Formats: sequence, C-alpha cells, structure tokens
Amino acid sequence: MVHRRKLIIGGLACAGLPTLGGALAQEQGQDTSSVWAPHIIELAEPFPPAGEVHVMPGPFRLYWTLPAGRAIVYPVRIGRGDLYEAGEYFIGAKKEWPSWVPTPDMVKREPEKYAQYAETGMAGGVGNPLGARALYLFTVERGDTFLRIHGTDDSSTIGRAVSNGCAGLTNEHMVDLYDRVPLDAKVFLHPKPDDGGFTHDLE
Repeated sequence: MVHRRKLIIGGLACAGLPTLGGALAQEQGQDTSSVWAPHIIELAEPFPPAGEVHVMPGPFRLYWTLPAGRAIVYPVRIGRGDLYEAGEYFIGAKKEWPSWVPTPDMVKREPEKYAQYAETGMAGGVGNPLGARALYLFTVERGDTFLRIHGTDDSSTIGRAVSNGCAGLTNEHMVDLYDRVPLDAKVFLHPKPDDGGFTHDLE
C-alpha cells in the first residue's frame, strides 16, 4: 500500500534527473510545456520498498520508489472507464521503440480505427502508439496482460483517463523511467477513487 507523502523536496535539478526534453521532444515535434517535470518527493513512514512502480489514478501520477524513503513522481495518463485494471503486476519485458498490434478487444470496440492494423501492426518509431519505450505488465496467472506503461508523443493526453488500459507518459519522461525500472520490478495500479482509491495527491 502507498501511504500519503508529506513533502516535495526538489524540482528537476535538485532531484538529479537529466534534462531530457531537448533532443527527443524536438525530434518528435512534441510540446511538453504544459506537462510538469518529474521530481523527487520524500515519503511518509511507513513507506513502500524501493524499486516499485505505483500508479495513482486519482491525481494521475506514477511513482518510482527509491531508497531512503523517497520516490520520483511523473505525470501520467490512464485507461478510460473500466479499461483501467487495478491490480499487482510485474515487468515481464522491456522494449525500445516497440512495434504495436492492437488487441482483439480494441479492434472489436473501434474497428474503424484499429482494424487496418490487426494483421500487420505498426513498426516502432515516431507515431507508434507505444512511443519511444514500453514496459510490459505481466502476472503469474495470465502472463502478458497486454497492459503497458509506455510513451506517447501527445502530451495533451497526460492527466486524463483516455487510453485503452495502458498507463502513458510523455516520451521524454518514459525514457527516464525505462532506464530506471528493471525486469521483474513490481507494479501496482491502484484503484480509481470511485473504487476505493485515493481522491487526492499523495505528496
């Protein structure tokens, strides 16, 4: 369980995070000016173990927990409606500039949008729905759940419940998160506020 955070202790420079915005965002024609920068926060005790991903749908934030009771917080988008699947997962695969194929359910829901990609999919690169990097969410029971934490070149979707179930970050933020999160790391998608999750930010 994630407990309430008590203090923001620094911005991007204080956190020691690299300045990612330059090359990747410009390469993709991406406007990230309206998306706040990742930063380190101090956690309130008792805090979760280091090396975990926690997605909080109420405030649209993703936390990567660090040693000594700290975490990096990123702005995120989430799945719309009941496509968001709260639960515990682990990172079963990591891919840079991944290829993408819509799931059968996606094709069924919106054939006019996805049917053209059902057979051949889309190669990785600019414009691919999975963006620059993707973390693949698995469970022991299901294996690959087809849920991802991935990049997007559409920063206007951050802070909204608009996806087909995946969590999304801007590509520049996703590259940073990807480099930090190892295979087999635990991932917790916490319930939405209406389902018993937190209604406020955790900082």
